[in-house]
Amino acid sequence: MKILVTGASGFVGKNLVNHLRQQNHKVIAASRSIVTERNTDQVSVDFKNHTELTEILRDIKVVIHLAARVHVMEDEVKDPLGEFRKINTLGTINLAKQAAKQGVTRFVFMSSIKVNGEMTSLAKPFQVTDTYIPTDPYGLSKYEAEQGLLQVAAETGMDVVIIRPPLVYGPNVKANFALMMEWVFKGIPLPFGAINNKRSLIALENLSDFIHHCIEHPKAANEVFLIADGEDVSTTDLLRKVAKAFGKKVWLLPIPVHLMVFVASLLGKESVADRLFGSLQIDSSKARELLAWQPVITMDEQLAIAAEEYIKNEKAL
Repeated sequence: MKILVTGASGFVGKNLVNHLRQQNHKVIAASRSIVTERNTDQVSVDFKNHTELTEILRDIKVVIHLAARVHVMEDEVKDPLGEFRKINTLGTINLAKQAAKQGVTRFVFMSSIKVNGEMTSLAKPFQVTDTYIPTDPYGLSKYEAEQGLLQVAAETGMDVVIIRPPLVYGPNVKANFALMMEWVFKGIPLPFGAINNKRSLIALENLSDFIHHCIEHPKAANEVFLIADGEDVSTTDLLRKVAKAFGKKVWLLPIPVHLMVFVASLLGKESVADRLFGSLQIDSSKARELLAWQPVITMDEQLAIAAEEYIKNEKAL
């Protein structure tokens, strides 16, 4: 099968391209910058400019659209929602419309769990049937893209598959997860020894495998999926698992959560506190029941691979 993967130079994209190649698919890797990868055809695309994509889409059977303007913690642009919409909403719908015209049979869209919301209670994980319109600019741009894609599907007959993952982790992970790994690796004492939240995560290998599942399974057509490992953990437990992956001990101080939340609010870091202390659980049973999908790697196994890669990169510095 000839597949176009957008955002192919990103954290998820690189892994997915390799995964698909191993399954003997012909992969066209699209990103803003060309990255040298053997045996992979590459094209440079900036979806912000609504590029004409006829030649790129020629003979493509499946588009996997990962490219996006990602969530920005301290966005300095005057109109964050407008900037997110340019790529995440309008760029996505433009690509889908052109794909349908060129005979693409299935369009797989990487959305975000932020379409469901920011936090859950311990008794109610997010469901795929939840009705919610995000207020966060990033989440809203993804929600609007989903609505636009479903309309394109209805008008053209092209299958659309929408995937909403939570935090993705694995080798060479970036941002806050990478910072957490650095803290543990360096043995820094952390005040996170008494956190009783629950967070759903998705291993990089599991996400790539699920995407591959979605390009081929007939029952995935025009469906929305929430996807996670199925091993929900607290922040405290996650830090212990990362320490185990490194073969290290972690010093976690049992500071009361309400005190840390108070300090975070004084520092204007409420959003950071939400991710550290709040819960975000996902019900991904639909993926398992409708598509008969099962995770291909455990959290401990994926963390061990991530730790090994982290150590290798540290030695290379």
